[in-house]
Amino acid sequence: GQEPTVLVVFDSVGPTFRDEIYTEYKAQRPPPPEDLGPQFDLAIRACEAFGWPALSAPGYEADDIIATLATQAGIEAPAPRPVAIVGSDKDFMQLVDESTVMVCPTKKKLFGPLEVVEKFGVLPELMVDLQSLMGDASDNVPGVPGIGPKTAATLLQEFGTLDAVLEGAANGGIKQSKRQAALLDYREQALLSKRLVALKRDVPTGALLRTAWETHLPLEAAVDFKTLMAQPTPTDFEAAALFCESHELWKAAQRARGHIPVLE
Repeated sequence: GQEPTVLVVFDSVGPTFRDEIYTEYKAQRPPPPEDLGPQFDLAIRACEAFGWPALSAPGYEADDIIATLATQAGIEAPAPRPVAIVGSDKDFMQLVDESTVMVCPTKKKLFGPLEVVEKFGVLPELMVDLQSLMGDASDNVPGVPGIGPKTAATLLQEFGTLDAVLEGAANGGIKQSKRQAALLDYREQALLSKRLVALKRDVPTGALLRTAWETHLPLEAAVDFKTLMAQPTPTDFEAAALFCESHELWKAAQRARGHIPVLE
């Protein structure tokens, strides 16, 4: 089979396009702890030891790069290339389809389309609309007050899309009066939320950069996403094991030497 391409993506330093859309985006978060910076250095050095490119894109979040990579893989000819997104953020669920899965490392669970439906009650393609209604406190995405995930799923099951839900509210088609009033009062807030939660699937090629651990500055611009994904990234298990041992990560080193996946 085809050698896998392993890519590790980091958030870039500084504001993103979402901050321009909504100045309160993630504004409630406290400053990161002082010891977090060195951990990013260590993570980037680990990527180098493993032979995996570390990527970022100024003005975009890591999730947007992942969305663009997954989208590019999905349109490869003659057939979509399988993609596994390793992460625990529910934002990734909007990317899940027949060729793209999300692997949650904390729960050690794989999410395909059926698992997304089981968890949230809607198909992956409606996850953006669901989050637009329910909001996301962790990112300070407002949503519609009083509407949680279950209510949002019920509305989408009945009406089909966010736009149809809002149209239904405008036409008096929501049974509960308080819910209808909230949808009318916070219509623009729901539409704003959609712009915030929808991942960019078209990050410009020129924005994608590889990162050097020594300086956190760009090393080089990738030629383009398709070229990057076409390059296999075989893991250097020996170099990875030595790196882990040098940082007293004994269990990780043992896994590397035995070529044992971290997820079981």
